[in-house]
Amino acid sequence: MSEVDVRATARELVIVHVGFGTAAVPYETGWDLQKRTHERRVNDEIPDTVLLMEHEPVYTAGKRTEALDRPFGDPGAPVVDVDRGGKITWHGPGQLTGYPIVKLPDPVDVVAYVRLLERMMMDVCAEFGLATTTVEGRSGLWVPGTPDRKIGSIGIRVSRGVAMHGFMLNCDNDLGWFDRIVPCGIRDVGSTSLTAELGRPVTAAEVTPVAERHLAAVLGATEYVHRTTAQIDAA
Repeated sequence: MSEVDVRATARELVIVHVGFGTAAVPYETGWDLQKRTHERRVNDEIPDTVLLMEHEPVYTAGKRTEALDRPFGDPGAPVVDVDRGGKITWHGPGQLTGYPIVKLPDPVDVVAYVRLLERMMMDVCAEFGLATTTVEGRSGLWVPGTPDRKIGSIGIRVSRGVAMHGFMLNCDNDLGWFDRIVPCGIRDVGSTSLTAELGRPVTAAEVTPVAERHLAAVLGATEYVHRTTAQIDAA
């Protein structure tokens, strides 16, 4: 499947701001919302929908997480095992997390979809003046250097033709949280953020409208509208 094929499935895109800043979302709350939204998208009750938020601090461990990747002792935040692909990572304040609940064309091409999300994050970083790249054999988005530094991650699950989970982009978060795990199972690199790379504060609130625009573009949406969580649940 080509990138054009993936884009051709998206016409209308709904964007929901679930919670930011002092209203950062507990992971379980966001996960429950994902599952409800996913079910409604599978049943064609709602169009493709993207949930955007900051989380309260949490480590999420994907299905490929190994024991040595996990934090030892008290990591200072819950560790939640989830049903997405990939390994362990951290979510929290200062990081933009997005969950596109989108229907993919049949036959589903997960790799093509992941490439779209990588392109979206790359375009966002470029708009802020930061050059990024993808690395063969390593998922997510990287700032090239010695060593490369990871700035964005992707972990998804596709069930009944509809994707859930999604991406995270480090904006102005505390990078020390990543020191307590082996992020994404990769041991020889570090983590970074837009703030760290650009030398000025770049908040999730500042990045959000840019990410919305680029996400709509890579998904081929002809328009995107904002809705509340209540409106999605009631649609």
